[in-house]
Amino acid sequence: MASEPIHPFDLFSIDTLLSDEERDIRDTVRAMGDRELRPHVAEWFEEGDIPARELALKLGELGVLGMHLQGYGCAGTSAVSYGLACLELEAVDSGLRSLVSVQGSLAMYAIWKYGSEEQKQQWLPGMAAGRFIGCFGLTEPDAGSDPGAMRTNAKRDGSDWVLNGTKMWITNGSVADIAVVWARTEDGVRGFLVPAGTPGFTTSDIKHKISLRASVTSELVLEDVRLPADAMLPEARGLSGPLGCLNEARFGIVFGALGAARDCLETAISYAADRTVFNRPLAGFQLTQQKLADMSLELGKGMLLALQLGRLKDSGRITPERISLGKLNNVREAIAIARECRTVLGANGITLEYPVIRHANNLESVLTYEGTSEVHTLVIGSALTGIPAFR
Repeated sequence: MASEPIHPFDLFSIDTLLSDEERDIRDTVRAMGDRELRPHVAEWFEEGDIPARELALKLGELGVLGMHLQGYGCAGTSAVSYGLACLELEAVDSGLRSLVSVQGSLAMYAIWKYGSEEQKQQWLPGMAAGRFIGCFGLTEPDAGSDPGAMRTNAKRDGSDWVLNGTKMWITNGSVADIAVVWARTEDGVRGFLVPAGTPGFTTSDIKHKISLRASVTSELVLEDVRLPADAMLPEARGLSGPLGCLNEARFGIVFGALGAARDCLETAISYAADRTVFNRPLAGFQLTQQKLADMSLELGKGMLLALQLGRLKDSGRITPERISLGKLNNVREAIAIARECRTVLGANGITLEYPVIRHANNLESVLTYEGTSEVHTLVIGSALTGIPAFR
């Protein structure tokens, strides 16, 4: 006899591991996503365009932009709460979570962590409210996993700085009011704040993507861009600056990827219950139940890992290799879940009537950005052996 089905997370009693405030924040973000984002996201994905400014204002009003930062109009929530918000946003679409991650964990965090008080006051309140959009210029056409190979340079000219170079695959690039650009100087790698409209600073969107289509991805070009001395982030020296920002963003991905996987699994379970094959529900076949059980197991294990990392971050005990562990496992399992769910939906799984192929395509990007699986594997291997194996 059939019984009432339960949610995969209920198998692990996930809600008992969350505080009332964390559940409230999660539910608030989920409700906003269901009400204002989910009805439009398939269209945005198909068109390869999003109303970025309108979304930034809505997300600012929701309070998720830089929500884990203290002061300057930011909510100052826990890391776990931020992670849960990322999960709910990516359950709608990875591109929307990317907008929030780049804004809060890369651009805003760089200013909050490494900027002067004047820079913080000038930019952070407006960014938290969504009035200003930020981007983070680190990756270059020939410098992705090896940021130390960057060619963008900044040279002194009197009291000014003059920047030249190109950045690639920059989320929010063409819609950003402020770009955090990393460049090589005589004093090592330094960060600079480049306002939109600065002479010599141009952007162009990357077209023909079949992944992260509900997201703005751009190239940044700097040709003799002249900046005043106070455009430099004073507290960031060397690659530790941008890498510290990337760890913040990777933490959000640890949770976020699970949102995409959860949405795929919920869709597959619902579809299998409704789809009749050989005069019975698809969900009633043993092979289908094996797929659903295996995916639920990996989703729940990923959630337990994410929550453990969140508690470590909130207690100040997180380390880069632990974040690498979470990003490696959870993105790898999320993309496997998305692909398996596609098989449950059959041919319907390749249409935008259902979210599964969209999530699968997006996760192909999440798998490699902000550290490929290979790089995170080597970070973990180095931690285990004490021997770096990057070269």
